[in-house]
Amino acid sequence: MSSRLFALSFDAQEPERLARFWAGLLNLEAAGAPHDETADEAYDGVLLLSGNDAGYRLGFRSSPARKTDQNRLHFDLTSSSPDDQRELVARALDLGGRHCDVGQGPDASHVVLADPEGNEFCVIEPGNSFLAGCGRIGALACDGSRAVGYFWSEALGWPLVWDQDEETAVQSPDGGTKITWGGPPLMPDPGRDLHLDLTPDDDQEAEVERLVALGAKRLDVARGGDGAVLLADPDGNTFRVLARRRR
Repeated sequence: MSSRLFALSFDAQEPERLARFWAGLLNLEAAGAPHDETADEAYDGVLLLSGNDAGYRLGFRSSPARKTDQNRLHFDLTSSSPDDQRELVARALDLGGRHCDVGQGPDASHVVLADPEGNEFCVIEPGNSFLAGCGRIGALACDGSRAVGYFWSEALGWPLVWDQDEETAVQSPDGGTKITWGGPPLMPDPGRDLHLDLTPDDDQEAEVERLVALGAKRLDVARGGDGAVLLADPDGNTFRVLARRRR
């Protein structure tokens, strides 16, 4: 048994509006088109095709939660040249994003922005060798422990591509976006954040039990309206195991 990463999902007060921002910024298409082989997956929100070799979607789910602190998870977007970096920043601002100060300082070579609902993300300077070949969404950068990096490597079947000084990173065997963890200490729970949505290769309940055995915690017995099971990883970050719709 194993899971695959179906979507990286944003909590959103206005999912459609936030999806339009990210679609415009990254030139993404809506999921669910006839050629989409996973259009039958159960998902209670808006989906975009990421176009990334890691094979996931970007999801946007309605949430009443209020953001109270800096996100624990954020995107590192890559750029191919100084002009490309400037153009991507300008596009984000035109679409409703804003500059954001998370303590990066005036000499930082990357640019920190926030989307229209305050989710932070970075536009990384060109020439970053760690993110080379990962696509426009170079990394999902997470605040998290070494243990949680090991957990997600086992949960997804993605090998560790970095494990040094309490920092870890995993990447799909197919390449694409890396998921990274910066080590302790952990930031406060921001209330709203990005979350991983998984789909089991086969039986949902058996996969939930496997993830619990790896160190996840089941957060509720009752399933959501889309049949998903809510879990928390060893650092307390919530994620969902989706149900599969019957054909």
